[in-house]
Amino acid sequence: MRPPRSTAARVAAPLPWPWLALVFLAAALYLFGLGSAYAPTNGDEMVYIHIARMTAESGHWLPLQSEIVDTRNTKPPLLFWQAIAAGNWGHNWSLFALRLPSIAYTFATTAVLAFFAHRISDQVRTACLAAALYLLFFSTFRYGRVYLTSAPETFWLALPMWWLLWSHLRGAGQSLNKPTSWGFGTYTLIGVAMGLGCAYKSFALAAPAAAGLWCAILLTAPAIRWPLIIRTTLGVGWSTALAVGIFALWFVLDPDPASVWQEFVLAENAGKMSNTQGYWHAAFFGTYPMWTQLLAYPVNAGLLFFTVLGLGWVGLKVAFKRQTYAELSPALRILLVWLLVWLVVFTIPSQRSERYLIPAMPAVAIVMALAWGKIARVWFWATLALAIPALVMLARIGWVMGEQQIASDSEVAMTLIAASAGFTWAGAGFLVEKWCKAATLVVVLALYASFSLMVAPLGNSSLGYTPEALSRVQEQQVAVPNGFTGQFERFHFVLPGAHITPYDAEGRNTGAFQPELPPTERLDFLLDQFDAVVWIQESLNQPQPSCIPRCTLLGSRWHVKSRHKAGEVTLQNLWYPQEWLFRREWLVTKR
Repeated sequence: MRPPRSTAARVAAPLPWPWLALVFLAAALYLFGLGSAYAPTNGDEMVYIHIARMTAESGHWLPLQSEIVDTRNTKPPLLFWQAIAAGNWGHNWSLFALRLPSIAYTFATTAVLAFFAHRISDQVRTACLAAALYLLFFSTFRYGRVYLTSAPETFWLALPMWWLLWSHLRGAGQSLNKPTSWGFGTYTLIGVAMGLGCAYKSFALAAPAAAGLWCAILLTAPAIRWPLIIRTTLGVGWSTALAVGIFALWFVLDPDPASVWQEFVLAENAGKMSNTQGYWHAAFFGTYPMWTQLLAYPVNAGLLFFTVLGLGWVGLKVAFKRQTYAELSPALRILLVWLLVWLVVFTIPSQRSERYLIPAMPAVAIVMALAWGKIARVWFWATLALAIPALVMLARIGWVMGEQQIASDSEVAMTLIAASAGFTWAGAGFLVEKWCKAATLVVVLALYASFSLMVAPLGNSSLGYTPEALSRVQEQQVAVPNGFTGQFERFHFVLPGAHITPYDAEGRNTGAFQPELPPTERLDFLLDQFDAVVWIQESLNQPQPSCIPRCTLLGSRWHVKSRHKAGEVTLQNLWYPQEWLFRREWLVTKR
């Protein structure tokens, strides 16, 4: 670690305004379109919004409520209590309000990691770079701004590691705050932080958090002796027990603890440790083989996949140069232990996912920022090459939306301007050597901006149902499509005040409604069963619902297909998204 500069040198150093602007623009993009139904999200977001809404409507914090089969207790209550508080028990029930706490957690994590990147490097530019990297990781952009996210547990579970870093970075002469002198109070606060993180997702998260802290304390100590091992083990053990105890309050407070045990502990958690194929067979040849987890950090980085691979290559080169572990600063040891322990722990379950490692992505951002100058340009060129066709496709879809009058001329222009900025910086990254790395981040930001601007018109109220149509279905029974488990919940935002029932199989306990019937007959059947039906256009050559003139068309809006059958999207029609991406959604009622 480089020695800190003098106060005069710090004052004289100019602020890196371009890097500050990059962070500001990335943060602003997180707020843009936050309430959109087309923001990048987890497919289960609506499932958990459904549970939060049902629980809020019950008027009680517990037990959790749900009409979806086997989903009532699949997450701890703190996640739903957050939504209930943000939505004011249903009085302010909007996607923007429900997602806003996730943004707060993400921005808080970003600020903390930027602070430590600055403390380690003594450079504002490195702090800005770490913040920008974290915000531009796709795992953060996708799971750090919508409701069902990893933002809360990432914040809380990182606090023990941040405190350990702070203890080492405060400098000589403050030994009372060193990890070797931590007392009961410090470990208690650490346990509370870990417990809050577990209360958002699972008690299982105490394992990597505790293991990472234990290893980092010992591996940054001047000497590892038995008294230190025993003291650290007892301290971390107390923190872990307290964290699990905080999580266990769910069983104490819930009127139905047996269901919590069966649905959450056994089905949701223990089920991920078993496999009918046998553990080792599944580990090497199953759906979630161990080797895929080795790519978890690059996959979480998304478009920055190749740059994270480049960081790994830098690490390998350092190892082959026989740089001893003792030469690493305590701060770097903590960050590397953080990454390694989380990777090892989440390689053990039989069900593996790169999303489980999202709480360690702040460490990836800091390490990347510190090693930024050592990552070869070829990894950035690969990223630029990957981003260019994505920008082309987004620009094309935006143009088609203008042709179909989904977007206005100004909205199309904004999308094309963002895409053009991406193309310009991509060219600069290839042609100007010293701009290559910075240009890569700008291009990723431009791609996110192009996507957000492209989908913005779809959330425009002018493209939705008219007030007259919405008033017609107030307090009415409306059948809606589902497509994927819990997706019917989005219609509570589209048709407020209506009583929603999904007519597909993956819905509530009511099940499907005659899915074997031909579409025309099924629509007639649904109109006999419900006051109104939301129906998706079957094909482009269908100008109106098949029930007309036997029914009344109350309104129409655009529907974006998210799940395609084999053969619907081909190389021949890829350039014509109007053929496979957009359909009409009709709201019809009995005549």
